Amino acid sequence: MTESTKGLRAEKVHFSYGDIGCLHDFSIELKAGRFYGLIGPNGSGKSTFLDIISGFISPLKGKVYCNGIKLRHYSPADLALILTTVPQSINLNFDYTVHDVVMMGRHPHIPRFARPKETDFAHVEEAIELMGISDLTTRKVMQLSGGEKQRVMVARALAQDTEMILLDEVTSNLDINHSISIMKTMLRLVKNDGRTIIAAMHDLNMAAAFCEDLIVLDQGKICHFGPVSEVISESLISELYGVAAHLSNDSDGNRHIQFIYR
Repeated sequence: MTESTKGLRAEKVHFSYGDIGCLHDFSIELKAGRFYGLIGPNGSGKSTFLDIISGFISPLKGKVYCNGIKLRHYSPADLALILTTVPQSINLNFDYTVHDVVMMGRHPHIPRFARPKETDFAHVEEAIELMGISDLTTRKVMQLSGGEKQRVMVARALAQDTEMILLDEVTSNLDINHSISIMKTMLRLVKNDGRTIIAAMHDLNMAAAFCEDLIVLDQGKICHFGPVSEVISESLISELYGVAAHLSNDSDGNRHIQFIYR
């Protein structure tokens, strides 16, 4: 594997649920070490896009590659050492503690019938601290609020210590301070460790502030892909969401979006 093959690549991928088309003949190359934002209106195919490039579902047509190897050639155990996903909806039907759930992120690294090592506990403690949930570790996950559960699931993904992390609307149930904290953590992983982050997001200002590149989906097709500064525009926002907006840049060159409500 060379540096040029690291990352995710999809070629002419198509997927549908029965007669309902969901993603149509898309191709994209996501190079390693970048923070990608995935945006688009509700029903545009963002969650399905993440499900396909993570291997959770298989495309009806086309191929997906991870680090130059066809995704279907990976065993689930091998893929879990490379890539992890934080889903939009959380289904935990057992009464695990927060610490138990975060430790689940270490399962791909622990041989069968073996016990966690000091390094596993260290990864778990670091993830718990990063997500600011140290006071929740002995709580039962089923007793937590939606936002608290989401932070626990992000901590589990961090503990898994993969080179790629996929996030599906993980800030949707969070207060703004926790949303910013998670995005800052992800950006540090990209800048300091060369991780690859792909995050489906509904908050365009958050996407513009933290992401390096944007993938824009509309009606199951990739209609735009490139650096934030080239993709986000007033016309794009009007086209996708049917609302007017004013764009401005601060002194650091960061783009801000002000929606016009009347």
